[in-house]
Amino acid sequence: MQTLTPALHYPPELLLQAQGIRVAFFDIDGVLTDGGLYFSESGETLKRFNTLDGQGLKLLQQADITPVVITGRDSAPLRLRLSALGIVHARFGTEDKRPAAEAFLSQLNLSWHQAAAMGDDWPDLPVMQRAAFACAPANAHAQAKAVAHLTTAERGGEGAARAFCDVLLVAGGHYAALLGQVGEPRTGASA
Repeated sequence: MQTLTPALHYPPELLLQAQGIRVAFFDIDGVLTDGGLYFSESGETLKRFNTLDGQGLKLLQQADITPVVITGRDSAPLRLRLSALGIVHARFGTEDKRPAAEAFLSQLNLSWHQAAAMGDDWPDLPVMQRAAFACAPANAHAQAKAVAHLTTAERGGEGAARAFCDVLLVAGGHYAALLGQVGEPRTGASA
């Protein structure tokens, strides 16, 4: 079997900014989804998730970077998706995201200099501003892009979270090792 060569390359200053990350905070609407709200006839909220993003979250876990979701909404489909990805740290239905992030940092015995955050709008700014590395998807609000160290080429719900995860994996020195495991037998659910 031929060894895969990493295809991703980032500026050294970006990788330095993203080194030492142990926890990554994610918003949902506009980051892990396209930000649209779809309603069924019965009024149920439907969300579309991208499997690239799911795989990125799983890779973070394999690299001992804890993904944490802090979102202003709550729904059964959201909880189902996070459960399928093995994400156990989540806070639902909160617009005041900084105290939630600080509670998770305390629980995980980590600090802001070990944290990264991805958000797309004003409620995400307090977490993005404090994190050592902040990222926004291409379709984020201008204010989120202004505080981000990286704005992805991808839009929310279309691989933006995976792009963020990839930067963290490369900066942490995990990407090549994880890529080297491609094709080896694995256990666990798919992305």
